[in-house]
Amino acid sequence: MAKTETNRRSAGGKKRLTADVTKAVRAALSKQAAKVVVLDLRNTPAFTDFFVLCSGQNQRQVKAIVDAVEDALRAAKVKPAHIEGYDRAEWVLMDFFTFIVHVFTPQTREFYSLERLWGEAERIEVSDEPTGAARA
Repeated sequence: MAKTETNRRSAGGKKRLTADVTKAVRAALSKQAAKVVVLDLRNTPAFTDFFVLCSGQNQRQVKAIVDAVEDALRAAKVKPAHIEGYDRAEWVLMDFFTFIVHVFTPQTREFYSLERLWGEAERIEVSDEPTGAARA
C-alpha cells in the first residue's frame, strides 16, 4: 500500500489521490454509488489519510458497492484490515489503514454527517462518472 501519488499534483494543479483510493472510488462508482466524496485528512489529527464517503439507495446497493470495492482492491492485492456493518448494511466501514471507505444508506449518512464532523478536512469532489477523476 504505497502512497506513490499522495502528495503529487497533476499538471492542472488538481490534487491527486493514491492509486488505491482511486480504485475504491471507481469501484463504488461502477455500482452507481451516489454523492461520492473524498476527505483528505492528512492535515488533521486523524488516524488515517483519507475517508471515501458514498451512499447506496438501499441496503442491497450498499452491499453491492462494498463488494465491488473489496473485489477491486483484492485484485490489486490490497485487503481491508477490518470490515464493519456489512450485515445491517446501513453504514459499512472498510478499513484499509491509510484510507477508510464508508458506504451509507442516505438516511444514515445524513444522521451521522461525517462531512460536517470532519469539516476541517479538505473535501475532494468526485465526478459521478465511473471513469471520472477526483477534483480538488
